[in-house]
Amino acid sequence: MTTALIFIGLLLLLLAGVDIAFALAGLGAVLLLAADLSPLLIPQAMMSSMDNFILLAVPLFVLMANVLLRGGAGDDLFNAVQTWVGHWPGGLAVATILSCALFSSISGSSVATAATIGTVAIPAMISRGYERRFVYGLLAAGGTIGILIPPSIPMIVFGFVMSESIVDLFLAGIGPGLLLTAVFVIYAVVRSHFWGGQSRTERCSWDQRRRATIKALPILVLALLILSGIYFGVFTPTEAAGVGFVASLVITLGLQRSLAIGQLGDIALESARTSVMVLFIIAGAKVFGQALALYQIPQEVTAAVVMNLVLPIAFIVAICLLLLVMGCVLETLSMMLLMLPIIEPSLRDLNIDPIWFGIIFTMMMECALITPPVGLNLFVIQAVANDGHGERSVSTGEVARGVFPFVLLIMLCVAIVIMIPEIALYIPFHL
Repeated sequence: MTTALIFIGLLLLLLAGVDIAFALAGLGAVLLLAADLSPLLIPQAMMSSMDNFILLAVPLFVLMANVLLRGGAGDDLFNAVQTWVGHWPGGLAVATILSCALFSSISGSSVATAATIGTVAIPAMISRGYERRFVYGLLAAGGTIGILIPPSIPMIVFGFVMSESIVDLFLAGIGPGLLLTAVFVIYAVVRSHFWGGQSRTERCSWDQRRRATIKALPILVLALLILSGIYFGVFTPTEAAGVGFVASLVITLGLQRSLAIGQLGDIALESARTSVMVLFIIAGAKVFGQALALYQIPQEVTAAVVMNLVLPIAFIVAICLLLLVMGCVLETLSMMLLMLPIIEPSLRDLNIDPIWFGIIFTMMMECALITPPVGLNLFVIQAVANDGHGERSVSTGEVARGVFPFVLLIMLCVAIVIMIPEIALYIPFHL
């Protein structure tokens, strides 16, 4: 009964428009005070959530993504990829997906990936006759690869909350990330071949490919630097974020001169807003999680799960269905921080590998990024599409309709990873 009342109270706060960080912290504080506990527990919980070296990676990866975004890295990357695959059936769609996957390996952010690649890909694809709904859906869904292929800001938060190795999580995301990319590419080629209507792009010459690839080479080297450095243990994910940020400045300010020093202030301010939002939600979730623990709610949930869902696969499927529903009303980080403290004991009792579960959880959060009414990537693509890329206004509903097939494709990939755990676990534990 207490559990139901707490979550009804949280739902009412969210429906009333209270920000998720303040809803979690406020309700957690009320619960702690109602239990006649010291109010000092509240600031202590908030401070302890921030006192962690791992979380330094969040603002650094956000800074790096914004530097590359403003420096035009997406244009160079997209142009280079499309010189190689643009002449395929659905070539520009394939180039868009591959560009999203490559940019994901340096940004750690779904929003940054969708915005960066969308800026150049949307006008290019529409001018070639691709159906607008398909273009918007492709970019919104392609951006979600940004939180699966490492580095990934949600995986950093997951590792922090669950006390798991972020390096293992990053490595585990490579296989499913490549699987999702391949499935998107196959769908784009098949759809363009049978239900297309777009004009074919001429095959680029070897000289054009060489020049475009050389221009994008610093970005590709940066991606390789981050991934190889983490994989071979040269630096931690947090140190990788710092190295990547410095390298992005060297590329955009020094090598390519695509960014002016005067723009750094705006980049820092925008990055600070994003980072503070993330950290505020983490702090609020810490207070709420401590209150839940003191009220023994995770133990109650675990007992109910173990009693009714004795098979790990049944628990995983139930969580996936719950995440699919919650993703329609909560943004990804809030959903993660709200659920993980509650279901963590159940994972231990059912002997479910937390790294494997973390990848499944992240893939389900990809669905949350593109399902209305609060799918963040829908609004990002709507904003990019309306920013001078068409003669008519684009609605969120139009983007949402275009993204529906990709939600099904993500769910297909989730099912494959559930059935074949080695897709996620082979690289971190067998290579």
